[in-house]
Amino acid sequence: MKKFIVETSARHVHLSRADLETLFGTDKQLTVKKDLSQPGQFACEERVTVSGPKGEIAGVIILGPERPATQVELSATDARKIGVNAPIRESGDLAGSPGCKISGPAGEIDIKEGVIVAKRHIHLTPEDAKVHGVTDKQTVWVRIHSAERQTVFGDVVARVSDKFAEAMHIDTDEANAASAFGEVYGTLEPLT
Repeated sequence: MKKFIVETSARHVHLSRADLETLFGTDKQLTVKKDLSQPGQFACEERVTVSGPKGEIAGVIILGPERPATQVELSATDARKIGVNAPIRESGDLAGSPGCKISGPAGEIDIKEGVIVAKRHIHLTPEDAKVHGVTDKQTVWVRIHSAERQTVFGDVVARVSDKFAEAMHIDTDEANAASAFGEVYGTLEPLT
């Protein structure tokens, strides 16, 4: 079975244009710190503080480019720390999710919804999907091949697009459970 890279997606925020300007000032443009594995996606120099009823997390990275709606992706541990009952969802599925306060150097916003724990997923090109024998939105199993702890994750969503690069994304809680540190690979095993 063909192996693919498994990447840890730490807590981050995606901002809409209006919210970016509220937090950082009018006409603010995001500053690229480094490109990410997915084409056109990048980590930014800018950071924000995310707050809930029980606490806050400072220094949360922003990922670009801008999005139509502001979204906060936390691990389940992060969400509990700030007192938010964040559901496990695919990116962009924000309806009915809880909100939080986001603070930046020029202001703050209170989003009414948009805090989620990202559902683990694997990005695949159509060609990669054919090699693995899966289709878009199919739920699969992924075996993580780490040096210290073999782990199999279920309920992994296969996301197929010609705009993607092959990579699996898990959050920090999942990476810790699997000892998935450094360069780690997985293999995809479709459900029967």
